[in-house]
Amino acid sequence: MRTDPTGQQEADTRTARVIARPPLLFLAALLPGLALDHLLPLPVLGVDLVRWVVAGALIAAGLALAAAGIRNFSGAGTPVPTNQPTRALVTTGVHRWTRNPIYLGMFLLYGGIGVAAQSPWTLILTLPLAITIRYGVVAREEKYLERRFGDTYRSYKARVRRWV
Repeated sequence: MRTDPTGQQEADTRTARVIARPPLLFLAALLPGLALDHLLPLPVLGVDLVRWVVAGALIAAGLALAAAGIRNFSGAGTPVPTNQPTRALVTTGVHRWTRNPIYLGMFLLYGGIGVAAQSPWTLILTLPLAITIRYGVVAREEKYLERRFGDTYRSYKARVRRWV
């Protein structure tokens, strides 16, 4: 809480204060995963064609979903980076189906890279990454958006799922 010029307490609605920028968290999981594949290789099963089709589909879907979410934010005049204040609550476009299309897209992209690289460690690190994103980023953003937009955000949250 902070105080306004009259000495009254008001909710801090400047930013969500996430633990780190989400793209950096994804990179922080991807790079050690790829390194562990070289240091502690695990067996990989699969047919190359199937691997490339699955990887390509995940990567394409992830890029499309994240791009749609970014386009919605840009169209609403609100910044995408989590360290900048949100100017508008975006509830249209892909945000009608998921509250976090950019993060969902990043997860699909991350998984596609893991499949393409035949990186079991990268895929294993998806769980700690998901926990970090869920509690270190999304939970903080949701609290911030509730402070910033109140009942409008709570109503949106009640009708649209967090992921899918």
